[in-house]
Amino acid sequence: MDTHGSSFANLRSYLAALAQTPSRLARRAGSLSTSYEEMSRIRARSGCDMQRTLRWFDLVGLGIGGMVGAGVFVTTGRASHHYAGPAIVISYAIAGLCALLSAFCYTEFAVHMPVAGGAFSYLRITFGEFAAFLTGANLIMEYVMSNAAVARGFTSYLGAAIGISTAKWRFTVSALPKGFNEIDLVAAAVVLLVTLIICYSTRQSSVVNMILTALHILFIAFVIQIGFWKGDLKNFTRPGNPEHPSGFFPFGAPGVFHGAAMVYLSYIGYDAVSTMAEEVRNPVKDIPIGVSGSVIIVTVLYCLMAASMSMLLPYDMIDEEAPFSAAFRGRSDGWEWVSNVIGVGASFGILTSLLVAMLGQARYLCVIGRSNVVPTWFARVHPTTSTPVNASAFLGIFTAAIAIFTDLNVLLNLVSIGTLFVFYMVANAVIYRRYVVVGTTKPWPTLSFLCLFSFTSIMFTLLWHFAPPGNHKVLILGACIVIAVAILQTFHCMVPQARKPEFWGVPLMPWIPSISIFLNIFLLGALDGPSYVRFGFFSALAVLVYVLYSVHASYDAEGDGSFGTKDGEIHREFAEREDPNQKV
Repeated sequence: MDTHGSSFANLRSYLAALAQTPSRLARRAGSLSTSYEEMSRIRARSGCDMQRTLRWFDLVGLGIGGMVGAGVFVTTGRASHHYAGPAIVISYAIAGLCALLSAFCYTEFAVHMPVAGGAFSYLRITFGEFAAFLTGANLIMEYVMSNAAVARGFTSYLGAAIGISTAKWRFTVSALPKGFNEIDLVAAAVVLLVTLIICYSTRQSSVVNMILTALHILFIAFVIQIGFWKGDLKNFTRPGNPEHPSGFFPFGAPGVFHGAAMVYLSYIGYDAVSTMAEEVRNPVKDIPIGVSGSVIIVTVLYCLMAASMSMLLPYDMIDEEAPFSAAFRGRSDGWEWVSNVIGVGASFGILTSLLVAMLGQARYLCVIGRSNVVPTWFARVHPTTSTPVNASAFLGIFTAAIAIFTDLNVLLNLVSIGTLFVFYMVANAVIYRRYVVVGTTKPWPTLSFLCLFSFTSIMFTLLWHFAPPGNHKVLILGACIVIAVAILQTFHCMVPQARKPEFWGVPLMPWIPSISIFLNIFLLGALDGPSYVRFGFFSALAVLVYVLYSVHASYDAEGDGSFGTKDGEIHREFAEREDPNQKV
């Protein structure tokens, strides 16, 4: 391909580029990278390399630190109070299973291609640039929103720790719309402090995380013990107000799954761990232990803590913002001090969640910058700290700005829908990559399976939520399950795998990633309408950015020889066969 000038050199050049948008979209949207390119030429766009200093115990610590805190201490109160009731324990178990299945999919990609891009890189080598960009944009949104939510939760628990009401930490601006009018400067300050830490050193950030996580685990053990000791088993079935629904499942199965979808925010941390792959000493050994191990440990902790909370208070008396510390606030039996202790422990957990998530979001943006679909300024790795300083600083400031204004309730469902969408895409990608090799196997059997299975899962979800109860509903749902299993088994028997992972792969292929696809779709169906409106708006905004900027920037990079072209299947296939980390 002939080289050409920059599409952004001047206004005339940009207008000329816009006129060529359809042809450039056709060329770039489906363009594939390879794992070989991602780990060599594309990674070199960052200048300096990130140092490989992390081991499996660092990853387990980062995973636990990233997950424990955000979920139990921020989302559990709201999910239990409004949706799941005491069955919040089951909600966490369902969300944990879904996260573990997704973690297997992430692990296969991370071991095969240990780069910092996580899901963005995985989809770029599987479904092409546009799918990767849309996913990457949702990932960045997911991290920024969740970090802002966690930072505002920190204010609530810090107030509980030192005995100052949250209202005194925030002030209201009546001119702003509701949900965006409570100004929280403490949350912004915490985000900026963590940003300074992650800019300094990844290794030192891991050490800080390990110390805070160890302290936090001690507080968690204390909370679990206190809950089971001072709690009452009757609270599992008895509401505080007799007029409210009673029983372990006060809102039925739909409430349990709605709660699971909301608390899925709790499991974002393992996704951040996968972005550390470029800084792991032995990816083949350390990543599977770090990612899957942390998800399993955290799921057990979450279920125990949710059970502890449900025993302490009836579900309709649980505080929505600080459920654990509020359970002991104002008590006259000498146990009020527990509220302060829990506030301190939750503050540690929220700090570790912020630390890990902000490490992950910076590495996502760094690798997206390497692909040239956002300015390459974000891809730069500082030669002294070996960290993506530009991406870290930009996202830190952006997160702090949102944390100042935005209410927790506005953030949570938007985060959950983005998380579920990304995990759904990765599960599809791991199946596609196992069964399709570009230029060797036909993609249509695999694509047809993925579409049919997703469609069946969507139909099951819609029927579950909207069909009137009765025997007919049970029969139709059973038929959907039979059809889904038949589609899966037919694909398993008729389409051979084209690629076998050399080091680590998802077991029971394609069953585990297919179950992950189903669970992600089912949990997506439990979210409310406004969440989809916000998600659609943000996705449309991401598409607009891609059309107006990203496709032209990547087209320029292709013209400069920075990337391979869409038509270079022979070169890509050769590169993949030469990749020592892959066995075809």
